[in-house]
Amino acid sequence: MSDTPAYTPPKIWTWNKANGGQFANINRPIAGATHDKELPVGRHPLQLYSLATPNGVKVTVLLEELLALGHSGAEYDAWLIKIQEGDQFGSGFVAVNPNSKIPALLDRSGPTPIRVFESGAILVYLAEKFGAFLPTEPAARAECLSWLFWQMGSAPYLGGGFGHFYAYAPTKIEYAIDRFAMETKRQLDVLDRRLGESAYLGGNDYTIADMAVWSWYGALAKGLIYEAAEFLQVQEYKNVQRWTDTIAERPAVKRGRMVNRTWGEPSSQLYERHDARDFDTKTQDKLAAAQ
Repeated sequence: MSDTPAYTPPKIWTWNKANGGQFANINRPIAGATHDKELPVGRHPLQLYSLATPNGVKVTVLLEELLALGHSGAEYDAWLIKIQEGDQFGSGFVAVNPNSKIPALLDRSGPTPIRVFESGAILVYLAEKFGAFLPTEPAARAECLSWLFWQMGSAPYLGGGFGHFYAYAPTKIEYAIDRFAMETKRQLDVLDRRLGESAYLGGNDYTIADMAVWSWYGALAKGLIYEAAEFLQVQEYKNVQRWTDTIAERPAVKRGRMVNRTWGEPSSQLYERHDARDFDTKTQDKLAAAQ
């Protein structure tokens, strides 16, 4: 271990904004809106307010998969929420998601708009609404939901735990990195063992559980987040790699991953999505130029 002096917590915690590191400008110990800003509303039944982080990708992948199945009611407008600029603290966004996290969904298909927040809840809501990617047979449904909620409970250790201390924290803390690296590798082993038993997490069929887990652990397996592939030796998890590659080849997944993406190769970005034609290069260029 390092020779860093031991830290003794004070009797009463106080917020030191300077300790927030890369995300200090968007992290705070209170909730609620910081400014008045209404959300835009497009012409489709579903209005998504998001960013192409793993949690955002879950939802856009599902929406594109639903459209690929022919569910026209799944047409959606995907509005870019710039979290580094604090868009999630606008009054309109907070009204849809009081937790001020992306993604947030507003379903305007009925007489009264329905808000849905938390990515796992959005996946279940949409899967039930359209009767797809969530089994109805009790055992299969239980397996799917178990893996979906495994992701919801496990990914914070990957993102806010390992990812934060390994990639973003202003000070590298050996104990924190070691602790969360161990947990991340344990999680990868959990997935690898399961995927050695079946093609997908829920069994033989591709479901919302795969979409949710792939957005985080598929990206980790391919070195697309935290630049930690070598550090974690992710190539060791052969079943995870096979599953990751299979899902990545799905056309709807390729489209969903692009939506609300503002980084990486220009060809992988689609700042906002308001129509299927927006995946066309010319439309995409216009959206990028408008930012």
